[in-house]
Amino acid sequence: MNPRTKLGAVVAVAVMGVSGLTGSAGASPGTPDQRAVAGADRSIREHAEELRLAPGDALTPPTITSGPGGLRYLLYRRTHHGLPVHGGEVIVATDRTGTVVNAVVTGQRATLNLGAAGVTPRVSAAEAAAKALGETAGTGEKAGTPRLLIHATTDHPRLTWEVVVTGGTEAAPVSRRVFVDALDGTVVESVDQIAHGIGNSRFNGNPVTIRTATSGGRYSMIDPDRPYLQCGGMSGAAYTKSTDNWGNGQGTNLETACVDVLFGAQKFSDMLKQWLNRNGVNGAGNSYPARVGMSDVDNYWNGSTVYFGHNMAKSEQLVSLDMVAHEYGHAVFETVGVGGPPIDDEEKALAESTGDIFGALNEHYVNHPVALDGPDYLVGEEVNMAGTGPIRYMFNPSLAGDPNCYPVSWNVDPHRAAGPQNHWFYLLAEGTTPVGKPTSPVCGGPPTLTGIGIVKAGQIFYSGLRLRTYPWTHGRSRQATVYAAKMLFGCAEVTATKAAWTAVNVGPQPGEATC
Repeated sequence: MNPRTKLGAVVAVAVMGVSGLTGSAGASPGTPDQRAVAGADRSIREHAEELRLAPGDALTPPTITSGPGGLRYLLYRRTHHGLPVHGGEVIVATDRTGTVVNAVVTGQRATLNLGAAGVTPRVSAAEAAAKALGETAGTGEKAGTPRLLIHATTDHPRLTWEVVVTGGTEAAPVSRRVFVDALDGTVVESVDQIAHGIGNSRFNGNPVTIRTATSGGRYSMIDPDRPYLQCGGMSGAAYTKSTDNWGNGQGTNLETACVDVLFGAQKFSDMLKQWLNRNGVNGAGNSYPARVGMSDVDNYWNGSTVYFGHNMAKSEQLVSLDMVAHEYGHAVFETVGVGGPPIDDEEKALAESTGDIFGALNEHYVNHPVALDGPDYLVGEEVNMAGTGPIRYMFNPSLAGDPNCYPVSWNVDPHRAAGPQNHWFYLLAEGTTPVGKPTSPVCGGPPTLTGIGIVKAGQIFYSGLRLRTYPWTHGRSRQATVYAAKMLFGCAEVTATKAAWTAVNVGPQPGEATC
């Protein structure tokens, strides 16, 4: 709903500094990546003692991923005496100035000081592979090449062989990561990497299948396939328990809310990939965490996390399929083109419309039966946010008191000002009088339009959005989508795109593509 972009206060960085770490502290690097590395390296050195720096530790040069609003995510991998450290990875987030705004350490619990004898295996790789295969006790499995590393997620770090066992059958696939002590041959940890949790959903039918993670006999609402996607309460920790069965299907149950969030966000990532050829929500393979249970009649995206509240009656969490995609759609908006959060009222309206369009795309991709949250162009009808049904009607925004056509007063709530682009998208996808769907009025141009289908319309919209510049306006959105229609398809789609914009009173733009 509200794409808030405030960041939390700068936190102390619990990461391990290492002697000899090359950084640019004190320098004035010019690129965002250089500023990020300089800031992260400074914080790593400053907080080395907090993380029990051990002789022989080193951090590899970071892998840097861009995020919204100028954020950079730096992944450092740790070695000890040259061996990889399982659990020693460090993720540092910096803002556009290189200031650290968040950090995550992935699990190291004790000082590493194994010494030369402690990093020399007594158990062979072949023996470790045989031990790992014994953990699955099935047929058709095979062991991958064992890798020597230090297992550091327990109170007593140990030298281990990591062996990945795969195989099984289509009905019962096996993918197990086994850590075998390289000194005595015992199994330190055995992790089933395939987890398809059963969820009792409020809005998506029962039961639904969601991707979850498992380790040590515990399950958590963390998606192992989509980095950073997880769901939990307002503390930020993912929900965890001893069974892989989640929620009770009730509108006030927060675990149920997370079932719907994970289902919706996982389907949204799939839709982005299959329909729009986008690699993850942020375009680099990653998604973002979610928190449920916010004590507010609102959802919002703050630049790094999605928050979900409840409806006015407190009877439903705001986590229907379209509402989830709407919030993750804000993350897409902020990671395309020039990037960053919307800066003026017109751009905020276009950002809200972007969320609504992605919500409609997600519903059509999942294609639930009408009895659930079937594919439509209504926004939030399932959650009944204000007690009056849908909060927006894309085919006729005026039904909710919102403007159908451009221009509008930019002093209004940007959710209301989303009307013109929402209306354009419906006209492009469905036309004015689609069979079995609501009719849609026009404000100008020909009185009758024929739609090109929601998948094509979504591809044109998204490809135009990738050309986002500052400031982003309805005119520039028209110009970009017309260009996208020409590049992706041809004259018929170019004509339809122009006609739909004309129908909402956004006229031809200077330099607009012709066919």
